[in-house]
Amino acid sequence: MNSKIKGLTSVNGEQNTGCNSCFSRTNKEHWDDVIPVPKPPGTLSVLTVAFFAILCYANSLDGNFVFDDSEAIVNNDDVRPEKPVGDIFYNDFWGTRLTSNRSHKSYRPLTVLSFRWNYWLSGGLYPWSFHLSNILLHALVSVLAHAVFGNLLGDRCPRAAFLAAILFAVHPVHAEAVAGVVGRADLLCALFFFLSFVVYRNSLLQSSLTTQCIAMSFSMILAGLAMFSKEQGITVIGLCSAYDVIVYSKLHPISILKYSWQNIIKLIPLPHKKNYSDSEGKTIVSLDINCANGKSVQVQQGNIPSLRHLAVRHIILFVTGMFLLLLRWRIMGSTPPVFQKVDNPASFAACFLTRAMTYNYLYALNAWLLLCPEWLCFDWSMGCVPLLNPQFPVDLRVIAAVMLWVAMILLLRACLNHSCSRTRRSLTMSLALLIIPFLPATNIFFHVGFVLAERVLYLPSAGFSLLIVVGMRQLYMLFPFRRMLQLSYVFLILIFISRAVWRSGEWRTEATLFQSGLQVCPLNAKVHYNIAKDAGDSGNRTFAHMEYREALRLNPDYDQAMNNLANLLKDDGKLEEAKILLRKAVELRPSFAAAWMNLGIVLAGLKQYKEAEQSYLTAIQHRKRYPDCYYNLGNLYLDQKQYDRAYQAWRNATRLKSTHALAWSNMIIMLDNIALPSDAALHFNLANTLGKAGRFAEAEKHFIAAISFDRSNAVYHTNLGVLYHRWKKYNKAEELYRRALEIEPHLRSAHENLAMLRRTLQKAGRQPHITQS
Repeated sequence: MNSKIKGLTSVNGEQNTGCNSCFSRTNKEHWDDVIPVPKPPGTLSVLTVAFFAILCYANSLDGNFVFDDSEAIVNNDDVRPEKPVGDIFYNDFWGTRLTSNRSHKSYRPLTVLSFRWNYWLSGGLYPWSFHLSNILLHALVSVLAHAVFGNLLGDRCPRAAFLAAILFAVHPVHAEAVAGVVGRADLLCALFFFLSFVVYRNSLLQSSLTTQCIAMSFSMILAGLAMFSKEQGITVIGLCSAYDVIVYSKLHPISILKYSWQNIIKLIPLPHKKNYSDSEGKTIVSLDINCANGKSVQVQQGNIPSLRHLAVRHIILFVTGMFLLLLRWRIMGSTPPVFQKVDNPASFAACFLTRAMTYNYLYALNAWLLLCPEWLCFDWSMGCVPLLNPQFPVDLRVIAAVMLWVAMILLLRACLNHSCSRTRRSLTMSLALLIIPFLPATNIFFHVGFVLAERVLYLPSAGFSLLIVVGMRQLYMLFPFRRMLQLSYVFLILIFISRAVWRSGEWRTEATLFQSGLQVCPLNAKVHYNIAKDAGDSGNRTFAHMEYREALRLNPDYDQAMNNLANLLKDDGKLEEAKILLRKAVELRPSFAAAWMNLGIVLAGLKQYKEAEQSYLTAIQHRKRYPDCYYNLGNLYLDQKQYDRAYQAWRNATRLKSTHALAWSNMIIMLDNIALPSDAALHFNLANTLGKAGRFAEAEKHFIAAISFDRSNAVYHTNLGVLYHRWKKYNKAEELYRRALEIEPHLRSAHENLAMLRRTLQKAGRQPHITQS
């Protein structure tokens, strides 16, 4: 199905198949040939792009889990194989139920599945596996970007595509997305984004209608996968639309407007409208319009079926986009996420001018990070970017926003009026790839939960890279200093590589990451909070105290800093001061469950039991699944000798978290002390928990206790055998397996474990006992 639209002319009257000014001074070279670099071989260029992508971020391979990795991976039960896979599709990116009022509504199940795959592949939470996957994904995305750049430029442009792909692969702004494991969402999103675009572009080239429909359907499925990796993936639909109109159909924006106007006025009898027939007898409507440059352009209505094909494709794109948006809205419970003021202060500003000026300054700051990626920070919230004041004297930062819009207007003018149609299309598609994926972060359509996030620039940086190369070609056309241009590009690449290597190294540990943030945003209370948290975890309590207080000085309403400082004060025995901080924290955020629980602990320490109980119950009210709070509530009841209520609270803790060893242990100790009938199941569950934690001696004690209360339970004997098996006490393991089979001859787990044990012994050169079962 040929869907190219014929008969629509560009603004300067040239047919859209090309123009002389797109060639060099000899009028013999192709648009791409003007770029002053040798033409790279296909395979070599792909390998080179992948090599540079890996080179820049290889030193993050031995990094730890840092910053948001803790919540998204380490503390996220959805990543672990014990949790049902299906839960991933009901929880947000952080493992919280989407229906919960605590959910950020970030629905990225494919990213969480990839984390789970890493866990399974490496046998646990080993950071190297996660980092290796990120590095390889970045290399793959960079290679795909090479193909996408070639497609966006129209015909094959190996030089421009190669230079842009190298620039994309080494850009330092990618450090957060590649070196931070949580950035996996951006990497997967970009992967499916580019795949969706490539498949859509290939669908346009198919001659068979059936093949085209299948390819287009597959492209839309990939768009959905991009969205379920990260929300901005849906913007690939906008890029496909822009490519279809501007590159494939070769329509000039002004020509589209003129053509639309022509269709409106052709029904109106005007003296300057002419109807005539072509050689085939088709009615042609012609309209003469005077352009701004003084030329008269004749716009004609030509191939109507081609226009219809274009319209049908855009209907498909529109319907797919609306379906994905509605599906996403339905999944998140048809309610928007709730953010705090500290997450994005500008969106909470009462004054419209303050919001508008700050947003535009943030756009300029994002552009500056792409141009000069020196100010890189893991978090830009709170006081990192103060709001712009619209009152006199005018905030000088508004100059940055003005400069950004001047640059954008000049670029848009070039997109409309440049004498070379190929350059116009290249500039337009570069801007499309830069702007369209960035739209969800602009705060225009909805408020976002961040001020500025470098990983959000992962996809837009592809458009920036292509824009730089197109600009480099234009510079050579104006100033043909080949050697100077080559050296400038090489120098830029070397600078970017060195900065990317350095920045990815800062992401290896939380200490280096947080300290680097302090150099960029010293007024950011969250930076000081994270430095304090890291210091506290490392045992440097004095420094942690100091940094928490600095965070509170910068942001007196920082409830999380109050909570953590109160915990330090509680451990130091300063309960009254801790109580004051925690009361203020829950006053600022009444739904702060952790602060309510910690307040309960402090009040219990002050013997204010009734208030402590109320604090625990309030915490549970705000967080239904809170095993630690139930555990502390049980301890409170134990102190008051309310044994039944203590037992029930601990049972609730173990139901919510079966591996809660402290709750199991306290239950058994209490039952022993008050001489209540011992429960074999309690000992058995505690033994399993201790065994999983590698505390074999303690686990053995409780397995034996469970068996002493229920000697006919074959499962108890089997699990004790498994413990001995892991403990390498093979003779005891074999004895327990055999005993379990004597009790229950058809117990499958005992048969399988006994067979596994025999294979282990045979490999070790030891003969197992010959038994019949």
